[in-house]
Order: sequence, then structure tokens, then C-alpha cells
Amino acid sequence: MVRSLLSSLVVRATLLGVLALMVLAWVAGLVWFAGAIPAPRDADEDRPVDAIVVLTGGSERIRAGLSLLEAGLGEALFISGVPEQVAEDDLWQAFGVAPSAGMADRVVLGHAAADTLGNAEETAAWVRKKGYQSLRLVTAAYHMRRALLEFRSMMPGMTLIPHPVFPPHVKQDEWWRFPGTTLLLAREYTKYLVAWARLSVRGPAPASALPAKESP
Repeated sequence: MVRSLLSSLVVRATLLGVLALMVLAWVAGLVWFAGAIPAPRDADEDRPVDAIVVLTGGSERIRAGLSLLEAGLGEALFISGVPEQVAEDDLWQAFGVAPSAGMADRVVLGHAAADTLGNAEETAAWVRKKGYQSLRLVTAAYHMRRALLEFRSMMPGMTLIPHPVFPPHVKQDEWWRFPGTTLLLAREYTKYLVAWARLSVRGPAPASALPAKESP
């Protein structure tokens, strides 16, 4: 009886210890993740690419993508993750932005994606048709690490230039003082871990997802 009780206590103590270590590791990882979020000075503003890809989620992203297109830093702008029922004019109206005259025909909307993995998949399909070899990826700074993880896995060999944008509601500096930002980063870090684990098990993307190479 006593031995059984002691054994049970040891098991419980061990489980609690393991759980505590996991929590500490997660918190340490969150601190690392938050500290590694790109800063405004980290963006490579001037390097031209074949195309610009914007992941929907805020007017700042779409505005940045349009500005890059109009600056001549890409041949086309692909906006991934647009709801299927949203037409191009509706998108501009919803976000309060629009391409300048002569640029609208260089904007392509992707309607197939519902998450970051879907963004990578539908972008890879579009890139394959176009034969592009370099992309500038526009998304929120806090989302960039996970987006790059998915895109690099789906399109190995593709040149990807990160172009982070900085939503005003996300307080990167001293993020721990702002509950909303802390919760946002905690969720994003957890999603990043899940994506990393999935990709570690899955391995490289299938050949059909890779962009076609241009003929020499």
C-alpha cells in the first residue's frame, strides 16, 4: 500500500516536472520568437524580383504590395488568400486602396488559400505557371517567420525576399506590456511550432508544387 502510494507520488512528481520544463521551454521559445521578429530596418527595400506576393490580412500589406509594384520592383503582384466571393473592386473598396492607372492588369488575386499553408500552395501553383524564380513576400512582421517556413518548404530553391509590414496595433517593442500583442505573439509562436513539426515529419514539397525552371 505504502509502496504503491509512493510510486504514484513519484509518477505525479515526474509528470509535473516534465510539464514544468515544457512550459519553461515554451516561454523561452516565445521570448526568442518575439525578439527575432524583423525590425523596419531589416527590410531589403530596393532589390527587384520577378513578382511580389502579398498575404491578405490588413490594408498595410496590400498598400505595401501596390507601392512595390508601382516602384517597378516586380513584374506582377499576387494577392493570396482573397475570399472567393470578393472581386477585385470589392477588395480595393474594403481596404481603401487601389492600383494606379495601368497597374490593375498586373495584379492577380488568389482565392484558394484559407491559411498560411494554403498561401504557399496557391502561390507555388501560380509561380509554376509563370516560371518565376524570385519573389518578394509581403506580410506582417510577426507572421513572417512562419510564412517563410511554409514558402521555403513548398518552393525550395526559390529566392524569397521578406518584406515585413508593421501593423500599428502590434506593439513589438516591450510586447510583454501589452496583453493583446502578447496573446497574438503567443498564438503565432504556437502556430509556428506546429508548422515546424509538420514540415519536419512531412519532408520536402512534392515535385508538382515546385516552380518550373526557365529554359536556358
